[in-house]
Amino acid sequence: MFVFKNAWKSVVRNKGRNILIAIIVAIIAAAATIGLSIRQAADSARATGLENTSVTAQISVNREKLIAAAQSSSSSSTKPDFSAARTALTSKSLSLADYEKYAKASTVKTGTYYTETSSVSKTDSFQPVSTTDTTSSSSSSSSSSQGTTGESKGGMGGGGFEAEATQAGDFKLVGFSSDTAVKNAANGTFTMTSGKVFGYTSTSNNDVIISKSLADFNKVAVGDTISVTNPYDTSKTISLKIVGIYKNSTDTTTTNNGPQQSNSSDPSNAIYTSISTLKALGLDTSSEVTTTDSSGASTKSAAAQLSYTYVLGSKSAYTTFTKDVKKAGLSSDYTVSSSDVEEYESSLLPLNNLAKFALTLLLVVLAVGGVVLIVLSLFNVRERKYEVGVLTAMGVKKAKVATQFAIELLIVTMIGLGVGAVAGAVSSVPVSNQLLASQVSQQESQTSSQQSQFGRDANVGASGSTTTGNSSSTSGSGTGTTGKTTAAPTQGAGNPFSTRAVNYVSSINTTVSISMVGQLLLIGLGLTLISALVGVIFVMRYEPLQILADRS
Repeated sequence: MFVFKNAWKSVVRNKGRNILIAIIVAIIAAAATIGLSIRQAADSARATGLENTSVTAQISVNREKLIAAAQSSSSSSTKPDFSAARTALTSKSLSLADYEKYAKASTVKTGTYYTETSSVSKTDSFQPVSTTDTTSSSSSSSSSSQGTTGESKGGMGGGGFEAEATQAGDFKLVGFSSDTAVKNAANGTFTMTSGKVFGYTSTSNNDVIISKSLADFNKVAVGDTISVTNPYDTSKTISLKIVGIYKNSTDTTTTNNGPQQSNSSDPSNAIYTSISTLKALGLDTSSEVTTTDSSGASTKSAAAQLSYTYVLGSKSAYTTFTKDVKKAGLSSDYTVSSSDVEEYESSLLPLNNLAKFALTLLLVVLAVGGVVLIVLSLFNVRERKYEVGVLTAMGVKKAKVATQFAIELLIVTMIGLGVGAVAGAVSSVPVSNQLLASQVSQQESQTSSQQSQFGRDANVGASGSTTTGNSSSTSGSGTGTTGKTTAAPTQGAGNPFSTRAVNYVSSINTTVSISMVGQLLLIGLGLTLISALVGVIFVMRYEPLQILADRS
């Protein structure tokens, strides 16, 4: 009890020095609170951001691995073996049955939807939206090809190798499996201006919806029948009934990001229908077509390109799904990926950079503050050298004297820690948001610089490429984040240099949690122990009689 009473009296008696120490500790505590708040916000956003949001996933071919394996096995050491590389890619195509098998193998609830993309060619009565009166080169080159129906073969889904068959024709003929698939069309969201969306059973075969631009260009309306041809056998005319006309939320033109590669790559020339219609026309993934190139070589491929999407309830479900499909036999030649997860992680880039900066700042503040406290503790012991001599001469053990100095420092440190924690909690939100705004601005500047380098204007949502299922508003552990949409370059459907909206986390709303209080206490105790250790060392080295003799 003597030690505690004497320590408190000393704290009150030496107000000036102890106030200085408390101020230094308060500054350290405030900086630590802000830094810990930022790191907590980043960890919370990263851990819980996608837990309450659906996540889409795709299985795609690991192109890099297959190409590397094909080239390494080539007999030629100088010239690439293009044939082997193409064979390696096409031989790994997954069928619709394969995708469905992996959906059933998942131990978590899994929704699915898919599209099959084929093509059709123009006729004299129905033309694609185009500034010229020429058929796409791919369509012309395929006009002499014979269409055949043979063994079942699935197209490549989820970013796989695109079959040559889907490159022919003037219109993309896209078959959807369900309303969910329509809602997530590759060309982006759209609204119906007249009519309604087709059905998915055989009773709705040959029912299609077309874009308003295409309808206006050809002066057709809901209820009209249009004629197109099979691009692999132009002698076959296909009749399609228009049951609806839609308008894309975003429009892609040939003047913004360079000319279109072909008429079919223009979103306005996309014709939407059901999977059942594609199957009835022999243009689905279960049908094969034969194409002939300029050299006369024939190639067999699927009549459509398959894109299969899995819908999971959260990021943790996505992680479980990834493990489940590997257990079900998915080889390392394939990868499971999620654009939602990737986009959300991209949205956290400014916050993650700020968290790294906050950690660096915290370490610097702790190091500098620790050195200052050690120096002040050293001066404190040296100034009170005579007091140490008197106490030890009276019979007080050196250990108790050293404990008294440590308790004094602990009292002052805890007071400063409390004041600093309160100040840090009050200022953490505005300071953190100001720093985060600077990081977001820097990230946007880098994106703008990249776009300027290519000489292209930012076109948010080009080709209908939008972020889906990646809400960046999160809450958890007392931390909330909100996002700010900006354009970031990415590859979009039909446009290799399109841009996509990235919802950068641009503000955080933090509160001091129990874990943060615990971390602050550990910081305070650590500083106290390190600083007190210097005093303990000096106290234990002092000889009381020598101190009194020197004083006299």
